[in-house]
Amino acid sequence: METPNVEDLVRRGAVFYVAHSGGKDSQAMYARVRRCVPHERIVVVHADLGRVEWEGVHDHIRATIAHELHVVRAGKTFFDLVRHRARTYPDVPAFPGAGRRQCTSDLKRDPIQKFIRGDMKTRGATLAVNCIGLRAEESSSRSRRPVWSLSKRLTNSRRTVYEWLPIRQLTTTEVFNEIRRAGQQPFRAYAAGNRRLSCVFCIFGCAGDIANGRRERPELYEEYRDLERETGWTLFPGESLAERAAAGEKER
Repeated sequence: METPNVEDLVRRGAVFYVAHSGGKDSQAMYARVRRCVPHERIVVVHADLGRVEWEGVHDHIRATIAHELHVVRAGKTFFDLVRHRARTYPDVPAFPGAGRRQCTSDLKRDPIQKFIRGDMKTRGATLAVNCIGLRAEESSSRSRRPVWSLSKRLTNSRRTVYEWLPIRQLTTTEVFNEIRRAGQQPFRAYAAGNRRLSCVFCIFGCAGDIANGRRERPELYEEYRDLERETGWTLFPGESLAERAAAGEKER
């Protein structure tokens, strides 16, 4: 595939969809996209995660963008996913993990891609770019992702959709610098020491993040513990939510 050029895509009428979680990477990505894409070509979309999401995320996104925020939701919740897997495959871990990121695919990617299909149809658009805030520094698998690729799930005979990773090469420090350059602050969880945002109790959350989540949402913490007991599986491989939260408190 020939590497696309932003200026050429703009000239050809492409719509740029910015998937915004409310986290630092999404915020930095949006700032970068705004600098090189005309205002009217940008569409911001957020996949709402329901009660497992940090409170105030919608308000934070709206306060840091200059566009309408389109909010999409899956027809199921994180708890639905876990319970369904526990019933259907009782002998394998019920919670998502590195090799089965259903929370990402079912609760974020699929609703956003459904929105893109519908919005392109409404606009009569045939060319689009799905902007995603993934970074090479985050993991070895993400480091192998190209900056540009053709979206096989969204491209068909009627439309062409590229996936673009505008901040793929940025370090964490550079991400925060990008946010400051835009005259903004990241979501409040980072000031409390969080390394990532997404769900309050993310399956990839470090001990400190989980401890922060317990202080922020003690009632949700108990719901997760109940879900662990109900399914017989722990949120993390070989480690319960309570164990990781306790480890986070010791690190303080």
